[in-house]
Amino acid sequence: MARQWIAREWGSPDAWRFEDVTPPAPSRGEVTIRVRAAGVNPADAKHVAAQRPGASLPVAIGYEVSGELTAIGPETEIGSGAASVGDEVLAFRVSGGYATELTVPAEKVFHKPSSLSHPEAANLLLTGTTAAEMLAITAVAPNETVLLHGASGAVGVSVLQQAARIGARVIGTASPRRADEVRRFGGTPVAYGDGLADRIRAAMADAGVDRIDAALDAVGTDEAVTTSLEFVADRARIVTIVAAASARSEGFTAIAGSMPDSARFRDEARAGLIALAARGELIVPMARTYPLSEAPAAHRFLAEQHPGGALALIP
Repeated sequence: MARQWIAREWGSPDAWRFEDVTPPAPSRGEVTIRVRAAGVNPADAKHVAAQRPGASLPVAIGYEVSGELTAIGPETEIGSGAASVGDEVLAFRVSGGYATELTVPAEKVFHKPSSLSHPEAANLLLTGTTAAEMLAITAVAPNETVLLHGASGAVGVSVLQQAARIGARVIGTASPRRADEVRRFGGTPVAYGDGLADRIRAAMADAGVDRIDAALDAVGTDEAVTTSLEFVADRARIVTIVAAASARSEGFTAIAGSMPDSARFRDEARAGLIALAARGELIVPMARTYPLSEAPAAHRFLAEQHPGGALALIP
């Protein structure tokens, strides 16, 4: 018997239920994972907060896990190749990751780099693939300057690291207390709030650049949208993962994992990001962990505070 968090009604995490479940034995093309850590992401709660087209209840919560293989379906390999029971793995774009054990499609499962802890591995790919798509969709190139809103958040930190690999410089908005985190990963921090545009211009002058080439929005505030539009004339080089309504009205791009093109991109990006992490070239800063039984508390912390890193649930 396993346990799993399930939404049986639309609403906040406080309405979720922690239930006994029996994961099915894996058939061909499937594996069963004993979960050692489940990544905590805003989307986990957002996607069951209210009824939406194409979604129906009940919904098993959680998209990303790290753990160990306990069973493998016949004639089955995982996404990274041949595997054996006991192998440490991570899985992304699964359903029901807030669990002690679950059975998932094998192609969504990859060997976990030994350099990553289970909590780190369980937070690698949702943010990492999102960051990679933001940089790709805006065609960021070497020696360009990027304006990144939300630079100290989980997605922002991954953007900073991946932009540095491209050879692009990043001016990133953050709270003053998170400025050192932006600098740690190679960005130039600017404090959000009144006067942001002037602080961006000052950062540009200090860097000796005369333009912002692309704007990436990971926060969705009116300020983020307004300054992105002010500094980047080419709407094709502005992307958001939050402000979809503004993107539609202003003619720039919004992306989300539920979009078919985004899903395809993120699936193709998984192996490369895992390889970067294995070499120590992509870090997942952790803020704290919670027992799996305290998933609603983890989401309250995520919603009400600036965590300063990723969160994970530990069975």
